[in-house]
Amino acid sequence: MRFVVTGAAGFIGSTLVAALREQGHHVRGLDVAGTDIIADIAVTGGWMDLGDVDVVIHTAAMVGMPSATEAFWRVNTLGTRHALDAARDSGAHRFVLLSSVTVFGNDFPDQVTEAYPTRPTGVPYADTKIAAEHLCLDEHIRSGIEVTIVRPGDVYGPRSRPWTLLPLQMIKSRRVAVPTTGVHSPVYIDDVVDGLIRAATVPAAGGEIVTLSGGVGVATGEYFDYYAHMLGRTSVPRLPRAVMLAAAGAQAGVANRLGRTIELSPAAVRYLADRRGTYSIEKAGRLLDWRPQTVLDDGMARTADWLRTEGLLRPV
Repeated sequence: MRFVVTGAAGFIGSTLVAALREQGHHVRGLDVAGTDIIADIAVTGGWMDLGDVDVVIHTAAMVGMPSATEAFWRVNTLGTRHALDAARDSGAHRFVLLSSVTVFGNDFPDQVTEAYPTRPTGVPYADTKIAAEHLCLDEHIRSGIEVTIVRPGDVYGPRSRPWTLLPLQMIKSRRVAVPTTGVHSPVYIDDVVDGLIRAATVPAAGGEIVTLSGGVGVATGEYFDYYAHMLGRTSVPRLPRAVMLAAAGAQAGVANRLGRTIELSPAAVRYLADRRGTYSIEKAGRLLDWRPQTVLDDGMARTADWLRTEGLLRPV
């Protein structure tokens, strides 16, 4: 099959491109640099003629919950509009949107399913993903292009910035604590890529929304402790949610006045502290015959090996 992958230089996109090529597919990557098609998806242009393509997998996005958020709509929502137009006009029969479990908000029942309503929270990353989903479903109805929406959980592993590199860096510098509450839903990068390929190729997946996660939750502090153990420490410090929110709010206020941004923003603290359950993967199993193959201990061991090869951890 002939694929175009947007965001092909990124964490998930680059891993996906490599896996598709290994399976023998013809793949062209699209990103702002270092790929086959150089383009800013937030701006229309000649890049939108994608040539011969069967499937577009749209992974390009602004990711995270930093204190500065102005660019999210431009990339995540307007960029999705442009990518949809390019896929439709180039004759692709399927468009796969990489969305996020953040569209559920932070207050949802345990083992929440795809039938549960999305919930805007005022967090630009999550809200622009909700808007992108709406664009895709509308296009599916109006033009007939098959759209599949994939909502991954907290994706970790080699090259993951939010759930591997950034936590390790912050723990190493002793600049982070974690809330005493909250449930994390980790899923290893290889499992997400496998699910994305199935979402792009299984005929029955057209017009569907599918969640890909580990299927089980882990206490937020327990997840971050894996990185503390890699650094030879016992655990990451814990603080009450209210204390962390107050500290994050004060830091964000200072950063905004200085024209800077912080990663552990109040929105990020709420995401870590407020989730009480995790996400059902029953539909992914039924529709895509997909199940995560990597348990957390094994995924973290692979991640540690990669961090050592990159010189980010001391050799064993």
